[in-house]
Amino acid sequence: MNAAPVPAAANTFGKPPDGWRRRLYNIIFEADTKAGRSFDIVLVGVIVLSILVVVLDSVPGLHGPHKSAMNGLEWFFTVLFSLEYLARLACVKRPWRYATSFFGIIDLLSVLPTYFSLFVPEASALLDIRILRLLRVFRIFKLTLYINEYTMLGAALRASGRKILVFLSVVLMAVLILGTVMYVVEGPQHGYTSIPVAMYWATVTMTTVGYGDITPQTGLGKLIASFMMLLGWGILAVPTGIVTAEMTSLRFRQADQAARREEARRCGACGSGGHGLDAHFCKDCGAELTGKQTSRDAPHV
Repeated sequence: MNAAPVPAAANTFGKPPDGWRRRLYNIIFEADTKAGRSFDIVLVGVIVLSILVVVLDSVPGLHGPHKSAMNGLEWFFTVLFSLEYLARLACVKRPWRYATSFFGIIDLLSVLPTYFSLFVPEASALLDIRILRLLRVFRIFKLTLYINEYTMLGAALRASGRKILVFLSVVLMAVLILGTVMYVVEGPQHGYTSIPVAMYWATVTMTTVGYGDITPQTGLGKLIASFMMLLGWGILAVPTGIVTAEMTSLRFRQADQAARREEARRCGACGSGGHGLDAHFCKDCGAELTGKQTSRDAPHV
């Protein structure tokens, strides 16, 4: 598991200058330190275990006989996540900014339902439909903060947004046109009672889901449906190709930036490379390095 570049995002919350808050900040937000990596790995494991408890607690055969154990584990994880949330607020200079950020809200949502259940009677309808328990699954979003591939996928989706939007507009036009054609060809007598209903059928058919609640009965309708099924195969592959191309481009850009930083930190006297971004002198010959670059200057993707 590769740790995500948390420090770049965490800097927006403010890094304390020194003291215990700075040491706590380094453990929680600095993923490139030994303590930070260990903290991330342990936290990912706790998140996965807590999600497993929520999933198993939804099984009737386990919830009844092991209700006390499940509740105990739920409170154990809730207290741990609460302490983590409070620690994050305590170690940043701008706690309100973190509290209102995406991951700050996810952290809060992952613990609130358990505390809120204290004020709701067990027999209430709210708990019967398990709304509070479902909210606990928000903990899974905390994993995205600690895995680098999630960050890369998010960047690729943002870069692909315009292309995917154009693609979806073309798909919607095809659904509208073909749905209208099927409404005219099949008619209300075969279940196509309106253009929106026909568009629903066209969407189900083009995505190759095929519920079967509405089916064409005429020969021409079946021919159009066959064409739409074949068209759906190609449509499903387009967004995947767009995102994959962006991810490949992003990977090449990262590799190119890493190579340029490496070249910038190469010793001009002996040609030795592999110097840290904070190095001022060559680790092999001791000559002063030119083109100094600090970690703050390093580009973040």
